[in-house]
Amino acid sequence: MKIANRKVTAERLVRDALEKARHFADYNIFTFLNEEGAIKKAREIDARIAKGEKVGRLAGVPYALKDNFLSTEGQTTAAAHILEGFVSPVTATAVEKLEREGAIMIGRTNMDAFAHGSSTESSYYGPTLNAHDRERVAGGSSGGSAVAVALDIVEFATGTDTGGSIRQPASFNGVYGLKPTYGTISRYGVVAMASSTDCIGFFTKTPDDMNLLMEIANGQDPKDLTTLPDYYDESEAKKIKKIGIIKDFDNTSVDSEIRNALVSKVELARSKGYEVVEIEMPALKYALAAYYIIVPAEVASNLSRYDGVRYGFRAKDTKDLDALYKNTRGEGFMPENKRRIMVGNFVLSSGFYDAYFLKAAKARTLIVKEYEKAFEKCDVLLSPVTPNPAFKLGEKTNDPVAMYLEDAMTVPLNLAGVPGLTIPAGKTKDGVALGLQLIGPRRSDKSLIEFSKELV
Repeated sequence: MKIANRKVTAERLVRDALEKARHFADYNIFTFLNEEGAIKKAREIDARIAKGEKVGRLAGVPYALKDNFLSTEGQTTAAAHILEGFVSPVTATAVEKLEREGAIMIGRTNMDAFAHGSSTESSYYGPTLNAHDRERVAGGSSGGSAVAVALDIVEFATGTDTGGSIRQPASFNGVYGLKPTYGTISRYGVVAMASSTDCIGFFTKTPDDMNLLMEIANGQDPKDLTTLPDYYDESEAKKIKKIGIIKDFDNTSVDSEIRNALVSKVELARSKGYEVVEIEMPALKYALAAYYIIVPAEVASNLSRYDGVRYGFRAKDTKDLDALYKNTRGEGFMPENKRRIMVGNFVLSSGFYDAYFLKAAKARTLIVKEYEKAFEKCDVLLSPVTPNPAFKLGEKTNDPVAMYLEDAMTVPLNLAGVPGLTIPAGKTKDGVALGLQLIGPRRSDKSLIEFSKELV
């Protein structure tokens, strides 16, 4: 560790990171820069090292925090107008674990409001620009975090992945992005989107960094009853021998340059002695439809708590309580938030629950079983992350269905609860970053990270 070896001070690292953040300000990466707090923490770590005291594994390492993680530093807005001004009295479990090891949060990153989106264009603060092409989207919902790592502002950044919100922006910006097995990292203190699919994960530049962060952040949390007992630290990476290619994702709707990137990685794997097999997973064709029924239903439930009474934004000039609710929610939510609330309430309503939500839940079970069958035939799956590379800003904002279709290859993992790791896979002829995703059975997170080193 550079800091512990006194090759550089924590304060120097933090100041450098803040300087880079200001230099790239026009990319709209951060909703808040924690300048005073970060420098104060860095000086405290430097003082401890000077005294010969033991410091954590992340001592002095600057990182960026997605703006839906609760922390007492700065406002937690989830990039939504309705949470503007909210300062959390508590800190998310994942943040506590990182900062216990000495990591220093230099700022909060931009995102789609409440994590509803695939491009970071639905942020109240405006879109984040792609790290490699300023005319293209950063991806979503964790676009700010991905770009902060891709532009080398920070060593790592936090993210959340409900349907691809880590893996897709990681792919669009050429970095590593992990959606762990559902329940691996506590969701306590993270603004909820869809509670049965929300996962906490990270963006990094290397697999080794990802492995270290997972060792630190995983584990059971009494504040989140969905968390799994600590399996990560105690597990050994399984030796992977057979790679599965999802035949259902290899079609003409997938961009040719993404297909070429997949072929290139397959050839590399074969040259290293790995067996490659084709896997048919027909139930995946139901995943996108099921996801956009189940998730909006959970979104509608989770967003019902925002009413302008207890915290955050409150509409002015309201004459009665009913008007307060209507005006606050009408002004405070972004169009995509409203769209998901309306869809969610519709599919849960009397007369439509059986026709939509119940059928989607049954389809989800089929998808879970589909992955179980696939992993009887191979150790890991390799697939595209999205059907297309990063698209132009504004290209899909007026066509929600086109935006949702970008999630076709990421949402099945969230419905099944299995881990997925985006790995960089080169660039297009226009210089746009490409990524592929490694998919494994539940609790195979460490194996995916270790195996990713073979595909460099």
